Amino acid sequence: MAKAIIVGDGPGGLSAALFLSKNGVETTVYGDDQTAMHYAYLNNYLGAPRISGSDFQELARAQATSFGAEIVDTRVAAIEPSADGFEATLEDGSKASADYLILTEGKRPELALALGVATDDDGNIEVDEDFRSSIDRVYVVGRSARPKRSQAIISAGAGATAALDILATEAGEDVQDWDTPDD
Repeated sequence: MAKAIIVGDGPGGLSAALFLSKNGVETTVYGDDQTAMHYAYLNNYLGAPRISGSDFQELARAQATSFGAEIVDTRVAAIEPSADGFEATLEDGSKASADYLILTEGKRPELALALGVATDDDGNIEVDEDFRSSIDRVYVVGRSARPKRSQAIISAGAGATAALDILATEAGEDVQDWDTPDD
């Protein structure tokens, strides 16, 4: 089974975690729930009534964990490539490894830049339409990838897009995540 590490527990990271864990990828989200969402109020999140960012975060974290994602309330201090993927060093010095890495660090993408992802002339991280960075199996989503055009719903879509790309890579073919009503 593939493993994914997600750094950041805002809408992009939690959306990716939901899609990945729901489809059998062992997924761990690292973040200390200090996302900018706690300073937001959502009036424009399709399908959701007016909701505070803090209430949204609580619901999103619960939904991701209900499908098997693990959320660890800690920060990642460093990430290095390893023979099998990536190794994250947590703030307490412990290590975690994974095949895939999704970085959603907000406006300070220090880990992505330390890994050496490509940037444009303005210093913005370059990603493709699936939010793949210049480093194989490293995705950058949310405000880290779109620093001047971030919205919760856009970040959640970017996380879902990255997750579907990982699922397709693992399956060796395009993947759709489609649920049908219970009969």
